[in-house]
Amino acid sequence: ADDNPVNSKLASIILRRAGHRVDVVGDGRQAVEALAERRYDLVLMDVQMPVLDGLAAARTIRGLADPRQAQVPIVAITANAMRGDDEVCFAAGRDGYVSKPISAATLLDAVRRHSRRQRLSRVG
Repeated sequence: ADDNPVNSKLASIILRRAGHRVDVVGDGRQAVEALAERRYDLVLMDVQMPVLDGLAAARTIRGLADPRQAQVPIVAITANAMRGDDEVCFAAGRDGYVSKPISAATLLDAVRRHSRRQRLSRVG
């Protein structure tokens, strides 16, 4: 989820080239709605967005009744790279943090570390 189409396009290209399926939405409310309709292995979400910002969206997701939805890994993608910004993201229920501008290696590493699918494959 990112309100900047250039950022969404870049992340989508990186992820698709690495073999991931990607859905793109433009704000936190749309992310929550998409999660209610479909199961995801990971949510990548900007922090500053219109309608429902990424922190409020993360808190909303963590409060969902269905544990499969509420426990989906959420990784913040944000231009906020000041000291302590990562702690704000974690306090809102985020599992990871990637600062902009993103690099392919950093984004793919975050996906690898936090993806629900990766977690499941390590269990068995």
